[in-house]
Amino acid sequence: MKLDRRFFAQPADKLAPLLLGTIVVRHIGRSIRRARVVETEAYLGPRDLASHASKGRTLRTEMLFGPPGRAYVYFVYGLHWMFNVVCGSTGEAHAVLLRAAEPLDHWHVDLTGPAKLARAMGITRVDNGLDLTGDKLYFQSEPKYQPRVVSTKRVGIEYAKHWKNRHLRFIDKANPVANKLRF
Repeated sequence: MKLDRRFFAQPADKLAPLLLGTIVVRHIGRSIRRARVVETEAYLGPRDLASHASKGRTLRTEMLFGPPGRAYVYFVYGLHWMFNVVCGSTGEAHAVLLRAAEPLDHWHVDLTGPAKLARAMGITRVDNGLDLTGDKLYFQSEPKYQPRVVSTKRVGIEYAKHWKNRHLRFIDKANPVANKLRF
């Protein structure tokens, strides 16, 4: 079942673990790529010093401020695209970064990192603002799959002061892809 906008209208720290085990589906031409979400990371708006929103509203971050259920895609280090799910209420600037997934349907690709995931799913700047309840890029629930959720500190955010110690990274330890992740 495709996830609807109401599903995304919750705070990032609540949504991030709920996305584990869901299936992200990407339509590119006649091709369909599917992957089970294994790792996520929550960003809690302007007060979260690791969030882009902590620097205020800019042209780059405008999509981050809502509405929920949209893609927030940005370029990092001049090399990689990163795919986030905007969530919470409009204006809160909450988002969940997709960090890793398990490729499905005999698709053999390494999705153990946010840049690898975005690249393999064909997600770029043109997808920034894309409606994640539409037909090009969306999430499906799979009620029979039960992730085993663990939380850890986020990675690569030493600059975020006390926010660097918050357990806002979520991993599905039941998934074999989790064995390839550092935590």
